[in-house]
Amino acid sequence: MADEEQKREYCISAMNYTQNWDTWKKTLKEAITVGKGMGLADDEIKDIATRFTDFLVERVCAETAEEELLKDMWEAADVDERKAIVSIFYKMLSKET
Repeated sequence: MADEEQKREYCISAMNYTQNWDTWKKTLKEAITVGKGMGLADDEIKDIATRFTDFLVERVCAETAEEELLKDMWEAADVDERKAIVSIFYKMLSKET
């Protein structure tokens, strides 16, 4: 129990930055737009997103039901499934752009 509380104290709070689910999605859409503007291919953007998600899952506390679900899915997924998750988000956010 104390370890969990200590972990919570030291983790990064992503929601302090994004505020809510819609703002988080907007931030991701903007990142896709910036990547494309820099000339990155879709696969390069997805690779960056995969590595960044690995980092977030390891270091960010899930503070919403959506974050907790994504974290649980990511941790349960193998490498190919993680790529599929990123591809689905990419497709979903690209359609909204």
